Order: sequence, then C-alpha cells, then structure tokens
Amino acid sequence: MGRLGAGVSIVGGMTFVLAVWRESEPIGRAVARERYPHADAPLFKERFPEEDVSGGLIRIEADRVDEVSNAVFAFARDEGLVCYDPQRDLVHNREPLGAYAGIQLHTGDGMVATDPDLGLVHDVLGTMSGQNPFVALVVYGRHFMQVSPDSSGGYELEFKEGGVIQATRLDDLTDVRVCFLSYATGDRSFLGSYAWAP
Repeated sequence: MGRLGAGVSIVGGMTFVLAVWRESEPIGRAVARERYPHADAPLFKERFPEEDVSGGLIRIEADRVDEVSNAVFAFARDEGLVCYDPQRDLVHNREPLGAYAGIQLHTGDGMVATDPDLGLVHDVLGTMSGQNPFVALVVYGRHFMQVSPDSSGGYELEFKEGGVIQATRLDDLTDVRVCFLSYATGDRSFLGSYAWAP
C-alpha cells in the first residue's frame, strides 16, 4: 500500500483524481473543494485520450500517478486553468508566480510542479509528514532550497547557490514559509535573518 499526501492512501487498483477548470482569479482550497466535482475543461480529453477523463476530472491509476499528475499540472498551467488535487488538498493556481521562470516544486511524495504559484508553495509546506518527508524549490543549474522535518519537531532547511550549501534549523513552520516565499520571489533577506552554516 502506497500513501499519497495528507491522509489519502492508494491501494492496489484504486485511483487518484485531479480536477481542472477555469477561474477568473486565484482561489483557495475551501473554494476548490466545493467546485471540483463540477469541473469542466475543454480539450482535456483530447490531451489525455488514454486516461479516464470526464469533463474536468481525470482518474489516474495508482501506478501512473506521478507521471500523469505532473503532465496534468503542466496542462493546467499551459491552458491557464486551475488544477485541484483533492488527495493532498492542494490548489495549483495560475498566479501569483515567483521570480524564476521554470522553477520546480518537488515533494517527497512524488509531486513535481513547474512554475508553482506562491499559494501552492505556502500550502504544500504544511503537507510534510512521514509520507512526504521533504519539499524543495529548484532552479536547475543555479540554486535550490529544501526543507525536511527533523526528529525534534523542527525543520532542517538547506539553501544552495554558487556550489555552496548552507543549512539552518528552524523551530516553526511559519519561518520555513517565510524563507521559501522569500526565496521564490528573489528576496535573499532570509540569509541574514537566521544562523546559517556550511
């Protein structure tokens, strides 16, 4: 039995569901929870002809979750659609974006999202657990930030740039979020706010 995200288990032949639809502005998780069962997205079935697509809902077999879900996130971004992941209770909005085109968000439970919106970055940090042991933002070939929960209830945070990895320990998820959102927007003030060591 594999486990995906906050409280959702995928067993054997069970499926993983994603929803895509159009919104005029960014939405939060509460709104997404209400709207996703009625999702509709033109061209969705054409883009994923081999998958189980109905309106704006796609059902993905457990053994293909990482591959297909990452393609769905990219499709939503390309088409200017919202994508909601009810298993992780995460919304992928079109905006607001950070400072780096092509930045990737990676999680320990297999999610990869290119050009994640800042709301998604904030929310995904709250999903860290034994099943999702890290979150990272990566600008390949340039720099990255990664965080993992530690055994004492805090967080080990790493930042790499110019071939140098610096690390710090933070007690509070709020501080982790400040660092990640600062990094995503190109603000390096977090480097002066905490004690970092090589």
